[in-house]
Amino acid sequence: MRIVIQRVKKASVEVDGKIAASISHGLLLLVGIAKDDSVETAVNMARKIADLRIFEDGDGKMNLNIRQAGGCILSVSQFTVMADTHKGNRPGFDGGASPSYANEFWEVFNNWFAAESITIKKGIFGAKMLVELVNDGPVTFILDSHREK
Repeated sequence: MRIVIQRVKKASVEVDGKIAASISHGLLLLVGIAKDDSVETAVNMARKIADLRIFEDGDGKMNLNIRQAGGCILSVSQFTVMADTHKGNRPGFDGGASPSYANEFWEVFNNWFAAESITIKKGIFGAKMLVELVNDGPVTFILDSHREK
């Protein structure tokens, strides 16, 4: 599992000319799922994101997590973050999960946040989406479950 995390002032996802989801202050997550990811991977990554202290406190230091900052999450399934670009000029996607597994897995990941009372909104799985955001900072991190082990 590989996730691009962007701290945002606002973010939205548009599908077919209509806003499918939007948030104000919080995190935009671009979520890629590998074929060897497990439910344990989803829970561990969600917990890590919830606990990351990447929001500023009163002194301007990154010291608050999403709960403490009162932020929301916009989760977007994006298989391209799983691309292998080591060889040649065409990205390879062999390490990515099949669409049916990825969708099921992505829902498990998203449901963890909801169960923890963290407001989460979602893009539409498999749809062509226009993602708009105002990056706050800019602050961007990449979590990779294969590197976290």
